[in-house]
Amino acid sequence: MSQTELKMPKMGESVAEATIIKWLKNEGDNVAADEPVLEIATDKVDSEVPSTAAGVLLKKMFAEGEVVQVGKVIAIIGSAGEAVAAPMASAPAAQPAVVAASAPVSAPAPVAQTITSTSGAGKFYSPLVRNIAQQENISQQELDAISGTGADGRVSKKDILAYIDKKKSGGEVSASVSAAPKAAPVAQPAAAPSPVAQQSAAVSTDGDNEIIEMDRMRKLIADHMVMSKHTSPHVTSFVEADVTNMVLWRNKVKGEFEKKEKEKLSFTPIFIEAVTRAIRDYPMINVSVDGTKIILKKNINIGMAAALPTGNLIVPVIKNADRMNLIGLTKAVNDLSNRARKSKLTPDEIQGGTFTLTNVGTFGNVMGTPIINQPQVAIMATGAIRKKPAVIETDYGDTIGIRHMMFLSLSYDHRVVDGMLGGSFLRRVADYLEQFDVNRSIY
Repeated sequence: MSQTELKMPKMGESVAEATIIKWLKNEGDNVAADEPVLEIATDKVDSEVPSTAAGVLLKKMFAEGEVVQVGKVIAIIGSAGEAVAAPMASAPAAQPAVVAASAPVSAPAPVAQTITSTSGAGKFYSPLVRNIAQQENISQQELDAISGTGADGRVSKKDILAYIDKKKSGGEVSASVSAAPKAAPVAQPAAAPSPVAQQSAAVSTDGDNEIIEMDRMRKLIADHMVMSKHTSPHVTSFVEADVTNMVLWRNKVKGEFEKKEKEKLSFTPIFIEAVTRAIRDYPMINVSVDGTKIILKKNINIGMAAALPTGNLIVPVIKNADRMNLIGLTKAVNDLSNRARKSKLTPDEIQGGTFTLTNVGTFGNVMGTPIINQPQVAIMATGAIRKKPAVIETDYGDTIGIRHMMFLSLSYDHRVVDGMLGGSFLRRVADYLEQFDVNRSIY
């Protein structure tokens, strides 16, 4: 049979490379068409790469842990005992090796130091950027001094390669580099240790504890959470909402809805609908911060935190959620949730969010203080809905009744969201839920 090149697939419009995290097949193994051959990961999501043809895995072109550009050949599929064709065998090396090849022969050996994934100033460095920095003998101080063009000043591959080119050509980089050591005594003490370093410091040697290495996704989550706390001064506000009408309406229509739409109607799309309406009323919640500039987002893209079977967390995004009706929101919520649990999301489906919703009530919690999902400036948590005695105001006076009550909490970035805006927005979400029309038609 003719040999087939298995290439690194395109993972989304903004993704140019991925890391091979695990080969599921070894050289010489039989592979069926559409059978997963390896697992890859971007900074956003993990996924499997299926074979595009049936045959035998003749050769792996990259090892686990290597970063590969989209479109590069990662494996050769052919017949048993068949020799790999010469052009295929000379496939390009992984991205870090390509960068190293462009360096002069006399380039210094890579530095032995470890480049951390998060700087003291809160900058996050992707695995690719850290790999290039170590390969090109770029110190942590130099990396921290590079001005990034990515989101929140993140240093991209383009930024570090431009820095390396200037350094080799004798361009104006010495000022930034020389300035870095002076800033180090101030910045370094304030820098938070990486999650892995924190774990190492707490290791017990008495033999009664089990040491569990973080998986790749948990490390990314840990870095992102630490970076968010370093970036945004968090403030959290709470309100309690009477959602009796909303609960009664859902109980009334959920059976018919599932029968007609083949979808379960949860509370999440109702919460998202209320959030999008409140964002229209208070658009300054739907912003991000770039230095001293506030970026007002015209689109309302709602991220919904979803727990994975592994215990990790992922946040798929419903784009333009304010343009969907409740049926559309329900289908989007269910689709993204189901594919998240099966690791079938694409990188584009978990980025671009402008506001995040997390439902801590799913775990029986009545309230929470969530951490902002950068570069957003606010995240709302919905607590468990519980029956409680409450005061009911009527035309004939106040009375006590059993009502469905829940807490809503909003964590927001106090750099740009003050208590008045954060509290007013949260109260407006509660108002929309409390004023839910029990006679509303879903169609």
